[in-house]
Amino acid sequence: MKPSLLVLIPLKDASRASVETAFDVVYAPDGAQRTAAIATHGETIRAVLTNGTTGLTSAEIDQMPQLEFVSALGAGYENLAVDHARSRDIVLVNGAGTNDHCVADHAFALLLAVVRDVPQLDQATRKGAWRDTLPMHPNVSGKRLGIVGLGNIGEKVARRGAGFDMEIGYHSRKPREGSPLRYFDSVQGLAQWCDFLVVATPGGAGTRHLINKAVLDALGPDGFVVNVSRGSVVDTAALADALATGAIAGAGLDVYESEPHPPEALLTLRNVVLTPHVGGRSPEAITASVDNFLTNARRHFTGEAVLTPI
Repeated sequence: MKPSLLVLIPLKDASRASVETAFDVVYAPDGAQRTAAIATHGETIRAVLTNGTTGLTSAEIDQMPQLEFVSALGAGYENLAVDHARSRDIVLVNGAGTNDHCVADHAFALLLAVVRDVPQLDQATRKGAWRDTLPMHPNVSGKRLGIVGLGNIGEKVARRGAGFDMEIGYHSRKPREGSPLRYFDSVQGLAQWCDFLVVATPGGAGTRHLINKAVLDALGPDGFVVNVSRGSVVDTAALADALATGAIAGAGLDVYESEPHPPEALLTLRNVVLTPHVGGRSPEAITASVDNFLTNARRHFTGEAVLTPI
């Protein structure tokens, strides 16, 4: 008999079919279905598939007495009640490493788009404008790149920056052992040094509004910020003010505090490029994430150690 799995996130047909080969699936990808599914099936659920944004609460865990395995599909797990789950000896895993390249690619897509003004140039071209009537925009190559969070994604952003002949520095809670990159012990110091600040740090209470007015002021009027981590890391009000007043030159955001609703304070500003939290989404990344989940689940339910524990 297959174990019962509660799925709290939307899955494409192919992904759902793969998961259903290993589990009896209770599919509840929105709030109303979630509440009903836990109330109806909570007594029999042995595994949960969620993500960092959707999470899983302590109260929900308590409604599932047989729960023994919880997976966040991506790398993030900021809204998962980790300590409470551990108190129940529930095995926790994530999708670390499955979409790193995709997110790093997207970070550079946003950086190039906002620095080179690609969306505005596209619109101007469609209206018949020619280059002589349009402002010039700076190079990306040869500049200073600051990375907030030198984890797996941050390290891959750094590798892409090296391909653009950039000087690279970073800030993390502590220096990354063995890294040849320049370490800054404060985000503000990193921002003051760099031209482009890419945010790739985990979300959660510890990093909320890490990118604030002081950091944006340090980045300066020629600086650009890109956020591919979590919306909570950047103070939206401070960012809107910095963009509107010219305190910074521009921003590229894949994530924002108001998700899934667009950030109203930023929508009228021309010096910001927005995408709807798709940085980690590609066919390759999703397939890798689902395969990683299934491998971890198989190992857990056959008594083996999981590969990507939280």
